[in-house]
Amino acid sequence: MDRRSYPVIAREGWVHVTLVLFASLIATFFFGLAAFPIWLLAIFVIQFFRDPRRIITDAQGAIVSPASGKIVSICETVNPYHQDGPPVLMISVFMNIFSVHSNLIPVAGRVVDYWYYPGRYVNAALDKSSQENERAAIHIRANDKHDVFCVQIAGLIARRIICHVKPDDVVDIGQRYGFIRFGSRVDLYIPKTSNLMVKLGQKVHSGNDIIGFLPVND
Repeated sequence: MDRRSYPVIAREGWVHVTLVLFASLIATFFFGLAAFPIWLLAIFVIQFFRDPRRIITDAQGAIVSPASGKIVSICETVNPYHQDGPPVLMISVFMNIFSVHSNLIPVAGRVVDYWYYPGRYVNAALDKSSQENERAAIHIRANDKHDVFCVQIAGLIARRIICHVKPDDVVDIGQRYGFIRFGSRVDLYIPKTSNLMVKLGQKVHSGNDIIGFLPVND
């Protein structure tokens, strides 16, 4: 199922892309081939803000990856956003500066809550970034009533987390909901008894790849 309803270049990058292309053209006009480094910068900015088409699964109970990158952590833990709840699985996806930085909704349902925490900007590949870095978290109650939490975490270079959803929004699996600029991480908290489909070190693509399947309700 194709849920692409947005341009190939993320709207969060339109101003940046326009400015760097304008600067490249002006530099070329005045300096000719000496403007080559500015064109390299333009290419980098365009690739960073790319937002490619994604084909989203229709499989029952599927949890799609909310981010593109490398899985750097899979562990059983207490959900810091629901500490009174049962143990959960945390799956962390690290995005480097060459990854697609659009974030997608992992499961269809309703946004129950949203939290934003200012914080530090340590390397997002480190586990401590989950608790120390600037981050924004959403709580989604899936249509089958399971709870899924998705956390955008700023990285060493990232300085802007963008989240377009709010409590009570009805969201669809694979829906584009946010963006993190320049290197970051997304933590996903899912029920402990979910059927996991990924492994540590695996590279995943947002929307295209399935993280796992929610438990079947009795």
